[in-house]
Amino acid sequence: MKKILLLAANPKNTDQLRLDEEVREIDEGLRRSRHRDRFELISKWAVRSRDFYRYILDIQPQIIHFSGHGGGEGGIVLEDETGKVQFLSTKQVAGMFKLFASKGVECVLLNACYSEVQAEAIHQYIPFVIGMNKSIGDKAAINFAVAFYDVLGAGETVEFAFDLACTQLIGLNEDETPILKKKQDISALTNLPKTEVLPQIEPKERALDFLKGLLPSQFDNVVFKYGVDPAYLSSSTPQAQRAIEVIRYGQQKEGASLAGLIRVIYEVVPHLKG
Repeated sequence: MKKILLLAANPKNTDQLRLDEEVREIDEGLRRSRHRDRFELISKWAVRSRDFYRYILDIQPQIIHFSGHGGGEGGIVLEDETGKVQFLSTKQVAGMFKLFASKGVECVLLNACYSEVQAEAIHQYIPFVIGMNKSIGDKAAINFAVAFYDVLGAGETVEFAFDLACTQLIGLNEDETPILKKKQDISALTNLPKTEVLPQIEPKERALDFLKGLLPSQFDNVVFKYGVDPAYLSSSTPQAQRAIEVIRYGQQKEGASLAGLIRVIYEVVPHLKG
């Protein structure tokens, strides 16, 4: 069973949000979903800074949902001991989720204004993180959250849930406010089956094989285009022997790479490139 930990904060000296309605609607949606036995929703209210990490440690959730106010670069808004604003900085948020990543956290939804800043900071540690790139209205925040968990409850993926939830904001012109950030998955690269490493063919061997296999007219054309001095080659020896002599000439002319010789061979017999 996946645990969804919903952390809510709405300090006294901030605009009052309909957080209770959001939680109630999410809970009702999960209870009626096809896979309701796979999810447990746990909500915590008036969350303070120390509560934030305590609840995560105690509950060990797979999904963490924050509902409340966001402060952009300043962080997310929690409550102090008197119920007033206390910011949890972006650096603190990132530092905690770096550690909680090893505790099984799979998805974080920051349902707060301007929370893309925090989403950007923590998505390198958590597989899926959702934030808001600007201010989001109360109704839009509720609609998004309810639809998101409805879709998860139906057994769909986080990405599918995100996309469908965004469609529920089109009528409010806020469908581009939520942002999904995904942790770069390098396992797909590191777990690829190992391929056989073929030995590299030396330029000398490649050029020699080419020269030995050429038709006599092609061989003579290569010798001419490459500028081999006729006096350098034996006139009455087999082509295989003269091919060796061309290689020696090429090594004296341009070194071990024989790039010029191979280029001339490709010009004379283009299909050898393949």
